[in-house]
Amino acid sequence: MTSVFTYLEEQPIVLLFALIGFGMVIGRTKVKGVGLGAAAVLFLAIGTSAWAQAYGIEVRVPPVMGTFGLALFAFSIGNNSGATFFQSLKRAAGPIATMVLLFIVAAAAGLLIGRHVLGMDTATIAGTFAGATTNTPALAAAGEASGDPGAATVGYAVAYLFGVIGMIIASGMALRHAAEDLDNPTPVTHTTIRIERDDNPTVAAFVKEVDGAVEISRLRRGEEGKIWVPDRTDILERGDLMTVVGEVDKVNEAAALAGHKSTHSLRSDRRYLDFRRITISQTRFAGMTVGELDVLLEEKWGAKISRVRRGDSDMLAIPNFMLELGDRVRVVGPTLKLKEISRFLGDSSRGLTDINPVGLGIGLALGVMLGEAEIPIPGGGHFSLGAAAGVLIMGLIMGKLGRIGPVITALPNSANAVLGELGLLMFLAQAGTNAGGQIAVAFTGGSWWRILVLGVIITAIMAFGLYFSMRKIFKVGGTTLSGLLGGAQTQPAVLAFANDRTGADPRVALGYALVYPVAMIGKILVAHVLGGM
Repeated sequence: MTSVFTYLEEQPIVLLFALIGFGMVIGRTKVKGVGLGAAAVLFLAIGTSAWAQAYGIEVRVPPVMGTFGLALFAFSIGNNSGATFFQSLKRAAGPIATMVLLFIVAAAAGLLIGRHVLGMDTATIAGTFAGATTNTPALAAAGEASGDPGAATVGYAVAYLFGVIGMIIASGMALRHAAEDLDNPTPVTHTTIRIERDDNPTVAAFVKEVDGAVEISRLRRGEEGKIWVPDRTDILERGDLMTVVGEVDKVNEAAALAGHKSTHSLRSDRRYLDFRRITISQTRFAGMTVGELDVLLEEKWGAKISRVRRGDSDMLAIPNFMLELGDRVRVVGPTLKLKEISRFLGDSSRGLTDINPVGLGIGLALGVMLGEAEIPIPGGGHFSLGAAAGVLIMGLIMGKLGRIGPVITALPNSANAVLGELGLLMFLAQAGTNAGGQIAVAFTGGSWWRILVLGVIITAIMAFGLYFSMRKIFKVGGTTLSGLLGGAQTQPAVLAFANDRTGADPRVALGYALVYPVAMIGKILVAHVLGGM
């Protein structure tokens, strides 16, 4: 093996890609539906580095590779979460505030117990917090703030496994109460409604009666008239037929308010109107809302958007929903004009893969500058956010804005996913090789059990604190809670476990997405503060 390790020492690029490739072979191997995922790259890198050191050879991925990977990952997470992050703060303020409070409690308990009972240094404690909450960017923040990334990575690696197992146990406990759930999902659907009221409301006024939760995609006077896409000022008259799109309960509510459901199907009559899925690939539409694009479509062709598909999620096209490159929209418009509308919106697969180098480059540069800036502290001294937090914050801001004048600041969902995964794998490979020797010392020196004990305590505080507060205070259903626990842990393995147990119930994904952005950012900031103490 000496010759192999010597070669890897001389060829760090080969080492990097070998760790990523072979690590993900291990990570994608699942036992009862659960695998290590990207964390396998970290453990393979640690093992490889420790093994090489036993031969007196240091195999290392250069630190600049890890920094570059971390910047890519942090920016993509922030950019992808920009819109949902600020929305989730409004929609679930109570549960999110409780989760953040638990992060602080767990970190404070870790600091007190780790330092005063177990005799651990701050860097290891901060890394243990990151591992116990299974958050790799938090590890980067902890290592950067403490000035000892090696010790932080040792704490992370030892505490990580129970961080996954402990939260899976909590998720399983939540699913034991799934039969009692009252929040059954209501998928988006459509129906034709005959109007039987005489007050002649406008489309906008009627939609407001249903709390703005439906869209009217087609309208017809009587049973044989022309079908058209109504605008918000059109009048609804007795005897009209309209196609209403929305969640099942809201569509039923609309039918009760307007008249009754009709056996006629306006969608099946394609002489006048048809619909088509079209990919948004023209850059000028990125950052626009559905409402803004609807105005253009209505003026040119009398068309409108009824649904938006992003990734694997199909959503109602509400007016304030911000569009991204790569979104697939369902456009309802004149049958003979749909090809023209497709050309107008782009409908190119390039929109799915365009990494938007202008937005990416500017965002990374500004984020690193923000992270390295010295922020004065009242009374003297200063601190800096660090590259990870700075890039993440800049990604959030740019993802929220979507566009600044002619500059598109949001990357497509798929591009963010690819860049984020590549960046994460690069960072894990570098962090693991940097920690290989130190983790060997931890196990041979006997300090591993202290890390493990502290990790179990931190994970338990998070798991049971979330479980009881969400169940008892906020009355969250068991199915949604199983996903929320995975989101709070920012752990795909917990999400995979809950999806496997529920047959991919959409409430699992809802709970996960509800808290994930805040959990990601909250843990990074807590780990940064903890590492600097």
